[in-house]
Amino acid sequence: MSKLRPWMFAAAVGGFLAVGFGAFAAHGLGDPKAKEWMHTGATYAFMHVMAVFAAAFLASRGSRRARIAPPLFLAGVVLFSGSLFAMALGAPRWFGAITPIGGLLFLVGWAVLAWASLEPGQD
Repeated sequence: MSKLRPWMFAAAVGGFLAVGFGAFAAHGLGDPKAKEWMHTGATYAFMHVMAVFAAAFLASRGSRRARIAPPLFLAGVVLFSGSLFAMALGAPRWFGAITPIGGLLFLVGWAVLAWASLEPGQD
């Protein structure tokens, strides 16, 4: 079994949840701020679960560095999107302090992918 398969499975589950949360934002919430948080969380979650698949593709082509990105992206989804989802569903506003940590993990994940693209043999 590929070492990337668990990350791809987690990304697929994350994509499923992102679509579900996005639909809930569109149809199940009345509060405009809650809708905004849910929509932003779903958008960033979906974008970054797709980035996990991109990293897995690079890794399947031999990039060792690309294997570092999936856990960064998925942890970012949990912290960034998860904190926004929690606030949209009524969690205390201090959950917003967690959101930038997830954003930082997204940035590190993208930096790792950039670094991976420079790895020898990635032509």
